[in-house]
Amino acid sequence: MKILVTGAAGFIGFHVCKQLLERGEEVTGIDNMNDYYDVSLKEARLSMLLPYAGFRFVRMDIADRSAMEELFRTGEFEKVVNLAAQAGVRYSLINPHAYIESNIVGFTNILEGCRHNGVKHLVYASSSSVYGANETMPFSVHDNVDHPLSLYAASKKANELMAHTYSHLYNLPTTGLRFFTVYGPWGRPDMALFLFTDAIVNNKPIKVFNFGKHRRDFTFVDDITEGIIRTLDHTAEPNPEWSGLKPDPGTSRAPWRVYNIGNSSPVDLMDYIKAIEDQLGRTAEKEYLPLQPGDVPDTYADVDQLMQDVNYKPETTVQEGIKRFVAWYKEYYKVQL
Repeated sequence: MKILVTGAAGFIGFHVCKQLLERGEEVTGIDNMNDYYDVSLKEARLSMLLPYAGFRFVRMDIADRSAMEELFRTGEFEKVVNLAAQAGVRYSLINPHAYIESNIVGFTNILEGCRHNGVKHLVYASSSSVYGANETMPFSVHDNVDHPLSLYAASKKANELMAHTYSHLYNLPTTGLRFFTVYGPWGRPDMALFLFTDAIVNNKPIKVFNFGKHRRDFTFVDDITEGIIRTLDHTAEPNPEWSGLKPDPGTSRAPWRVYNIGNSSPVDLMDYIKAIEDQLGRTAEKEYLPLQPGDVPDTYADVDQLMQDVNYKPETTVQEGIKRFVAWYKEYYKVQL
């Protein structure tokens, strides 16, 4: 099967490409290799994919309309996994234009490419941030998500709406996946696990926001990857029971779906930090700070719909996931503790 994966040198994109290649798919990976974080980490991920006979890499920005049109015209892709995006809630307060260019303009180019070139299924990354300040736990795909707290969250909500339009108008099957705090080996340096580990190793204080009063539904990257590929194999279909009189935000009359992918087991931030300390054999110096603008105190995924439709639920424990990340970190950065 010919599959396009965008954001192929990124954290999740790398893992998805690798698993697809290992099961024998023909994968075209694209990435603009931007410097939002250390490019050498992206290059290292990419170097592990290039030896696969079924892998082709193209350096490309999904916001480049003409390049994307040519890629789709010649690629003959059967399915697409769109993981390219400008990530990060906090950075969206600093550089909002990056989110519009990648997450809105770029996603439009993806949708148009799928529409005009016979793509059978588009799976794309959404985010748990779309739930905003929702205090009803766990977060369900059937909840209303019309009050995002950051431009990043708004851009992901917009992706879900844009995908629905294309599913409705052009019968393009689309599935949006709301990721919950992904972590693991090869992770992004701007994410909590990486930041905490790096600071502790280098005897620097860690910044603990909301004075440590966070609970997060941390999800190991291998579980996210498995969820992506299972949903890619399970093409979205129309829901004949959907009613326009009482529309359900989680499904549609069109071939459109959204799913949560989370561990469904929130962990206190301080327990998460303790698990990192245990693996490193060191105690972190902690700097307690207020809640960050655009952030939310707690996340908790209801994965019932994912279980019902795809028969999948992430299960890797935080202790196991952190252990595997720390082992990777020590090896990659040649750390001796």
